[in-house]
Amino acid sequence: MIQQKFGRSLAYAAVAATVAVGLAACGGDSGTGDSGNEDTIAVTLITKNTSNPFFVAMGEGAQQAGEAEGVDITLAAGKEDGDTAGQIAAIEEAVNRGDAGILITPSGPDVNPAIEKAREAGLYVIALDTPPDPPETVDITFATDNLEAGKLIGQWTAAQLGGEKATIALLDLFTDQVVSVDYNRDQGFLMGMGIDVADAEVNGDEAATGSYSGGDYEIVCNEPTNGAEDGGRTAMETCLNKNPDINVVYTINEPAAVGAYAALEQAGGADGVLIVSVDGGCDGVQQVKDGIIGATSQQYPLKMAELGVQAIAEIARGGDAPENSEGLDFFNTGVALVTDTPADGVDSIDTTEGAELCWG
Repeated sequence: MIQQKFGRSLAYAAVAATVAVGLAACGGDSGTGDSGNEDTIAVTLITKNTSNPFFVAMGEGAQQAGEAEGVDITLAAGKEDGDTAGQIAAIEEAVNRGDAGILITPSGPDVNPAIEKAREAGLYVIALDTPPDPPETVDITFATDNLEAGKLIGQWTAAQLGGEKATIALLDLFTDQVVSVDYNRDQGFLMGMGIDVADAEVNGDEAATGSYSGGDYEIVCNEPTNGAEDGGRTAMETCLNKNPDINVVYTINEPAAVGAYAALEQAGGADGVLIVSVDGGCDGVQQVKDGIIGATSQQYPLKMAELGVQAIAEIARGGDAPENSEGLDFFNTGVALVTDTPADGVDSIDTTEGAELCWG
């Protein structure tokens, strides 16, 4: 699990080198695509939506890698988080085109049958950021260790509280469907706080009150945000109606965090409230610098897409397939905690370094 302090070139070089070992070319022609050109390799990137900067960065990474690798890139997406029908249609189009492979951030298990059909048709399918359930639905996943990302912000929060009671709002992604990125971040946060979780793959089934590593806690709410700013604001308003004394706000991503902050400000101010998140986009790093977010776990979507395109290109040309990181059921693309208020015992980078590594 990569959580130590690193610079852009060193971090990316290390990941790229690991992939290069697993993708050593063995020769051969691609013979893919429907253009009739045997040198043409086509790959489709299917994200959850086109508005989140995280997915925009993925598109940029895929296109940059496509230019470098001689791969034709098609970008597709659902209309919004949870739009599995849109993703299924994009998968079917990639199969009909005769693409060599698909990169996808799956919106939920409803896309699994379409992914399986694509693999049966000979496409190599890589999940990015969000491992499907079960993981073997795809050939491999390139992702942040979302459980570790959650643990980092949980550990930081516990340290910052200094024994004060934690009155917690959990602003998740969904409540009407189960996605691993959702429960891994939420449950990782609680684990980092030192709170016992009942089932690590279920949000909201832990005890509502108890002890964390520094003192007592109370969980006020688990509310969905759909990963959006307006969703974060509505979710925070709902939580504040239940308990106005919330002093810890976990958010699934930075747009939700901004919405939560706006709701807190409207309700009388966010002073004394620790807001933590996951993503590490350039806007999110700036929000940490501005004091809106206390800490965020930074991930690297552009690199996920770059490595995914490289992997499919190598396989199409006769190379070897990538392998999971040791001890994990996915390829770990790294995570780092970004904060300007470091905590003893929790590795982190500051917003200056976070800005050098950010995206979006």
